Amino acid sequence: MFKILRYSFSDLMRSRWTYFYFGFFLLFTLGLLFLSSDVGKVIISLMNVILILVPLIATMFGIMFYYNSREFTELLLAQPLSRTQLFIGQYLGLALSLSASLLLGVGLPFLVYGIFMSAEIWNFAVLLLNGILLSFIFSGMAFWIALRHENRIKGFGLAIMMWLFFAVIYDGIFLLGLMWFSDYPLEYVSLGVSLLNPIDLSRILILLKLDISALMGFFNFKKYSDGRTKNRRRHRRRRLPHRRGF
Repeated sequence: MFKILRYSFSDLMRSRWTYFYFGFFLLFTLGLLFLSSDVGKVIISLMNVILILVPLIATMFGIMFYYNSREFTELLLAQPLSRTQLFIGQYLGLALSLSASLLLGVGLPFLVYGIFMSAEIWNFAVLLLNGILLSFIFSGMAFWIALRHENRIKGFGLAIMMWLFFAVIYDGIFLLGLMWFSDYPLEYVSLGVSLLNPIDLSRILILLKLDISALMGFFNFKKYSDGRTKNRRRHRRRRLPHRRGF
């Protein structure tokens, strides 16, 4: 397994797409640090990009890597190798290469900036950790989709739909549910539903670490909608005429 992991990792690190992935985050982080001297604001901006792009890139990389190396994988399966070790080695090589590109692309500019001397070092570490975990999670789901479907077009379509569901559709359904059932106590339900989405969970962990929970969309949206509902009821009660007895 370790030989397959080492080969997959070295092969992917030489890919031009890996260089492009590394170069994008390197230039983007340098630009943010050049435009703003506030490390906290830079981390928030990076969070918004990482939570969308990292799952998308990990999903597409996973699908492309599996389908492009299918013939090589079939050749290896003809050898006395365990299928479990083969696929785990390929998966870890893919996830580690994506994590290394993200870590170097985001970490080098902050290292030059002097992040170790900043008070935001732990927030930065949480941001990188969440990006690495998202790389492992979504590349694993992409591998699972590719293993389940031999048709490339169907596999690509399902992978894009999976990313679109977790990145956009899931949040929309969640917000609609909070609006429809705003009269009920949904704090614990909201927390449980958020834990099912790795993107939302990463966002919550980063925002809690940054101590800017006012930006925690769903929970404060729930409080905001509850407050509006209560104010609307009070306003209606004040406007209702008092009934007088005969």
